[in-house]
Order: sequence, then structure tokens, then C-alpha cells
Amino acid sequence: MGVLTALAILAGLIVVHEAGHFFAATWQGIRVSGFSIGFGPALIERRRRGVLFALRAIPLGGFVAFPDDEEDSTIPADDPDLMRNRPLAQRALVIAAGVIANLLLAWSVLLAQGLVLGIPSGFSATPGVVVAAVQPGQAAAGSGLQPGDRIVAIDGTPLAGGQEAVMALVGRIKDAPGRTLRLQADRHGTTVTLPLTPTDSGGIGRIGAQLQPNGSESFRAPTSPLEPILQANHDFVALTRRTVEGFGTLITHFGETAPQVSGPVKIVEMGASLASQGGSSLFLFTALISINLAVLNALPLPLLDGGQFALLLLEGVRGRPLADRYQMAFMQSGFVFLVGLSVVLIVKDTSQLPAIQQLLSR
Repeated sequence: MGVLTALAILAGLIVVHEAGHFFAATWQGIRVSGFSIGFGPALIERRRRGVLFALRAIPLGGFVAFPDDEEDSTIPADDPDLMRNRPLAQRALVIAAGVIANLLLAWSVLLAQGLVLGIPSGFSATPGVVVAAVQPGQAAAGSGLQPGDRIVAIDGTPLAGGQEAVMALVGRIKDAPGRTLRLQADRHGTTVTLPLTPTDSGGIGRIGAQLQPNGSESFRAPTSPLEPILQANHDFVALTRRTVEGFGTLITHFGETAPQVSGPVKIVEMGASLASQGGSSLFLFTALISINLAVLNALPLPLLDGGQFALLLLEGVRGRPLADRYQMAFMQSGFVFLVGLSVVLIVKDTSQLPAIQQLLSR
């Protein structure tokens, strides 16, 4: 059920993104010929008011099609309602609308959290430290630690609760580079003992895992109608800043952070885990993935919204668009890169799923 929930959320985010492009175009009277979720062959398709709506076989995004890009279009090339014949500002709005839609959705989800659950009022800690994520190829993965494990003791010393327990565990790890520690963890009600040898990184032990306090967030009723809005604003700014900083770190320290990049399989796995927890986790997951989708699409890469926006800016500076063959080469290179990257991430993430790892170890 958690996997289905996570898949539904991801599909919904893609629909919202493409709907942003679609409605920005139709609202301005720009001709649209297609609205597709996924790529490749159509599994389901329906034509409504001249627009072909389709669900396609490869679930790696979606697109809105315009008659401008169709060689067999019967619409005259000088039709004022074609996308390419509209002013730069109108085309820019259509391109930016997907990113704007995802950002608005993220803010709305955070506002809904405040209206449905209330305002965060504190964290109710319970013993142990939860493993939120494990970086492949690092010490934590080698020890057998898995996302969702709750570390309850290290070298026989029980871990209390809250952020103090996380800091205590991190401190022990940092002080033990190259030395084997014995972890006791609770995994779905079963106690497992794992030997963990932190990697020596300049005299500091590192294990390649994301740790978080064990417990649950508590909420209170808003004291005024304005408080959920203020809380949503605060959380939205914080999540957006962290996302932008994360992409910045990926660019400036690619070698160190590239192994942490996850694809759709890992995102669904994480979403399924959070869905099983319920409460605020699912709200935050939806908002965070929506913000990530917005920031990713804003990057000036071929085939992404940011890449198309860069071509539009170049057209504004030059006073005329780039030649069709150069635009086509730019977009095709982006398609090959993004599809190739997606395949690599899917294979990597799938191979790291616990069930697959157990099968391969037999």
C-alpha cells in the first residue's frame, strides 16, 4: 500500500507540472496538440477538443505537445496562435509554468499540513536512532544496515532518545576510524547485531548513512487563521533553501555527492517507508519531492524547462531564434543524457533494494 501511495504521489506531481504548462498555454490562447504522462508508446489515449491526452509506457516524466513541432500539422505556419509566433513573454510564461505549479503545490501541501494536523509543537522522542538512508558502497551498507533500522545500542551501551542519541552515536563513529563497532538494531521487530567499521577520512570515522531521532512529531491547533499560512511560508522557504543548496553541492562537489543521487526507484522506496509512518511524513515527502522536481526542471539543461528557457533568453539577446538544427541537436543530446542517467539510476537503485540484495547473496 505504501508503494502505491508513493507512486500515486509521484504521478500526481508529474501531472501538476505538465498541467502548469498546459493551462498557461491554453489560458493565453496558444494552440496545444497533446498532453502526455510518460514517454514512448501510448497505453491509453483520448482526443478532446483537438488535444490528444495520453498515458505512455515509460513513466519518466511527461510533456505538452504543440503543433509547431509536428511536421504533418495542417495549421498555417503564420498562425498567430502557434507557440513560436507568440511574444517572448508569453512563451516564457508557458515554459516557467511547470516549475511554478510544482512550487505552488509544495506550498499548498505544507499549508494543508497545518490545517489538517496542526502546527508542529515539539518532538516526542523514544529510545534509539533511526537509519533514514544508506549510501551505497560505504561502511554502513557493508555492515548490513538498512533504511528503517532502529539502532538501540552501540558496543553494548543503550542509546537514549532524541537528538542527543544521534549526536552520541555520531560522536562514537567519528572517534572510531578503522575500528569495528558492534551495533544492536531493531529491524521490523527483530533484533540484529551488526559489525560496523567506520571509514578513516582524515582521522575521522564516517559510515555513509543518514541518521535521525526516533520518535514522532506532535502538533497543536493553530492559535489564529493566519498561523498555518505563516508556518507554511517558513517551511517552504526552509525546504527550498535546502534543496537549492543540495543541488549546488552536487555541482561543486560532484565526486563526493554523486553516489548519493537517487532515481525514481529509491524515491518510491523512501516514499513507501514514509507512507507507512503516516502523519506529517507524507506531507513533507510530497512537498520536498515537488520542490526537488521544480528545482531540477529549472536547471539550464537540454530537454528540461531551464534548457528551453535558456534558448528563449538567447533568442531575446540575438533578436532571432537559434537555427532549428542547433535547437534539435541541443534537445536530442539532452534526451540521450537524461534517459541514460535515468536507466543508470534505476538499475543502481533496484540492485540496492533489500529483496534484490538478498536474492543476489544466495
